[in-house]
Amino acid sequence: MPPKKSKTPAASAAPPTHTRLWLMYPPKLITNPVIWELARKFPVVTNVRQASVTDEIGIVCLEIGGERPHVKAAIKWLEKIGIKVEPVEISVIES
Repeated sequence: MPPKKSKTPAASAAPPTHTRLWLMYPPKLITNPVIWELARKFPVVTNVRQASVTDEIGIVCLEIGGERPHVKAAIKWLEKIGIKVEPVEISVIES
């Protein structure tokens, strides 16, 4: 009979996830350090992949990595403060 596999805490931990998102900032938030705040509030890693900012709108392609519950909470927070969040469907940078 084969030995039983033991469940260690590391084996039951959720694997990290990475997701790329388009963030559309309204004018009132363009000058705020939103991505910095996001990284301070949640245990996630952020990576700005592309950005375009004018006086009227800010558009950022942001990669967020971390445990799935933390990434989901970070996205909910972005939406709560007024940033429109959409998934990146095609990688513009790498294609």
